[in-house]
Amino acid sequence: MLVSPNVTPLQRFQQGVEWFVQHLKPWRWLWPPMAFCAGLGSFFLVDRQQWLGAILALGLLLTWVLLLLESMIRRFLVRRGHASLPQGITAFISQMVHQETLFFTLPFVLVTTVWSSGQVVFTLMVAGMALLSILDPLYFRLAGRFRSLYFVFHAHCVFLVVLVTLPIMFQLSTGLSLKLALLAMVTVTLPTFLQLLRDRSTLQGVILFCLTLLLAGGAWMGRIWVPPTGLWITASALSPSFDVERREPQGSIVLTPENLSQHGLYVYSAIRAPRGLSETIIHEWRHENAVIDRVELVIAGGREQGYRAWSHKQNFPEASEGEWRVDIMTNSGQRIGLVSFTISDDSQKATVADGQIKRTGLSKLNLKHFVPGQSFSVDD
Repeated sequence: MLVSPNVTPLQRFQQGVEWFVQHLKPWRWLWPPMAFCAGLGSFFLVDRQQWLGAILALGLLLTWVLLLLESMIRRFLVRRGHASLPQGITAFISQMVHQETLFFTLPFVLVTTVWSSGQVVFTLMVAGMALLSILDPLYFRLAGRFRSLYFVFHAHCVFLVVLVTLPIMFQLSTGLSLKLALLAMVTVTLPTFLQLLRDRSTLQGVILFCLTLLLAGGAWMGRIWVPPTGLWITASALSPSFDVERREPQGSIVLTPENLSQHGLYVYSAIRAPRGLSETIIHEWRHENAVIDRVELVIAGGREQGYRAWSHKQNFPEASEGEWRVDIMTNSGQRIGLVSFTISDDSQKATVADGQIKRTGLSKLNLKHFVPGQSFSVDD
């Protein structure tokens, strides 16, 4: 790289950035898979090497700080008569940060999604945004012609960064992380909103701000559809009895009303959480989608195969036949998983609660260790 001896240090820095970007462009196809692998590694390192997972998350946050500062610095320099980086360079840097964000957070979203629920919609949206970020014609058309939608895209990336990184770095609960992510999303759009009011039209600014508030409000109202990116079910079971000392479900019955009146039913779940995280979760018992009971359980993170917790229901209603499920929720209303079963007088239709611990997803790879659990009983 040749640099004129008469340029200022600032100009030399800008030329260095331009030179670096020009040489990076031929290799940019490596960036999304590298970000995805970093996210996947960070997900698993939360338990094994938490400090390394936190460093990866911190690196992602720092890139966002630099991106947000870039626009402020550019406006500061322009007001003082200095040249800013070419638009093509800043657009390329923004695209790289969006790619890093989406592909880094995608493993967290994919693994923690309850695929039998509406969370699939949120996950498909994140995957679609990740795909859009690597399709240059569509991405730059969005950035160039649909600025309001582009800023909403940008704000949603900020939402994902905060949602995923805070539980890793600071062991914040999923509920608090969700609230801070929504706050960050709205806050980031405010400077752009004000800039549009000054430079373009009031209508464009109002549309942008309303879209952002709508996105934030929709995310909170539909938080059951937002995966709790730090928590996921590693195992579950249904059983008529429970060995508290060994913390294992036992026995087997057919779920008929008569059997349940004699034995009741245990629902067991093992929940994986980052080390140091203490979280209140809820077993929400539902009959034909109507809430019957809510049982609070406090879990602690730190083991790969999950914190064992269970709830016990003894008194079922007289008309108990039909479809039941236990939604395993965070205290803020995000679904971690669910256990469904059928109660029927017909033993052929009724579910068998056999006490078998069913491993889910990646937990099937390593079944060695569990941590102590807690027992809660519902006797209404």
